[in-house]
Amino acid sequence: MCNMLISRFLLVGILSAGLAPVGSAQPQKGDVKRAELGGGVRLETVYIPPGEFLMGSTPEEKLWATGIEGGAQAGTNRESFEGEKPRPMRVKYGFWMGRTEVTVGQFRKFALATSYVTDAEKPGGKTQCFNPKWTGYNLRSKVTHPWEPMAGKSWRDPNFQFKLRDDFPVVCVSWTDARAFGEWLTKHERTAGRLPEGLEYRLPLEVEWEYACRGGSKKSTAFWWGDELNDGEGRLNISAVDFLPDRKQKWPLASAPWSDGFAFVSPVDHYGERGRNGFGLADMLGNVWEVVLDHFDPTGGHEELNVTTENYRPVCRGGNYFDVPGNARCAVRLGLAGPHYSDSRDGFRICLGPVRTVKAPKK
Repeated sequence: MCNMLISRFLLVGILSAGLAPVGSAQPQKGDVKRAELGGGVRLETVYIPPGEFLMGSTPEEKLWATGIEGGAQAGTNRESFEGEKPRPMRVKYGFWMGRTEVTVGQFRKFALATSYVTDAEKPGGKTQCFNPKWTGYNLRSKVTHPWEPMAGKSWRDPNFQFKLRDDFPVVCVSWTDARAFGEWLTKHERTAGRLPEGLEYRLPLEVEWEYACRGGSKKSTAFWWGDELNDGEGRLNISAVDFLPDRKQKWPLASAPWSDGFAFVSPVDHYGERGRNGFGLADMLGNVWEVVLDHFDPTGGHEELNVTTENYRPVCRGGNYFDVPGNARCAVRLGLAGPHYSDSRDGFRICLGPVRTVKAPKK
């Protein structure tokens, strides 16, 4: 009995490290797993081996981000959330990261299978959406913002003013909703016999996310492709030269000097191979903010899962379709208002990795 327990413990440890049992193939960088969600809908994850990287940004990068080209709001403390300077981090195990952000079609399979009701859909629920009556910030008079909390809106209708597509990233879902999706997918794949013990589908840790975002680079650069914004053309969806629906007006303030084809969300992996980083992951910057598992620490990210017991704010990473270039960098990190907050600029990406336990705070 003791030997059996030891063998089982070793197997779980091996799988948690991203390794394969003796006699089976060792996962390699770029290997793919596909979770079958039903009706031909699949969720693809890509294997990322253990490795090291630099987390955070340099003072020079922060200065660019708040300058003319970056366009991030100067004089705030949000760049300080990235830490004083890049810090060496190590991910000691291999894991699998979603090729793309979770889509509307994938989330729908979950909602249908479980009759799940998101935070925004519950009685009294609201989600932050675009107000189509908005025409500008009016910065010299009364400042008005384009986003408002709205009842009756959700992932089913984010108030985009155009038809929702199954290959759009799902938005208007909270940290709590994203975790529920991961729990369902874990049970679904384990029941089908496709999920090894010791692994689970969940939100990525913050260290996993930034390591994955940088695509294997050991340098500290603003974007996964380097430091030059212009090299991002054809790679990401951020604020650019694209008219808002039914008007001849683009998002104001700083923007990328090209058209990326979308004023709002773009279909996941729309940019193909050029939009994939060194690990083969699409849309790691721009499109929608991606919520991760960690609790927000304003002094910087952590190498291990960071959990607090009060004032819990989930971390989100990567920027979104509305963001200025300086807010869509590898190091950018923000804390959401809370675990039940949702927004039409926020979505998530799923990770397959070692089990990590975080108790959800009560509403």
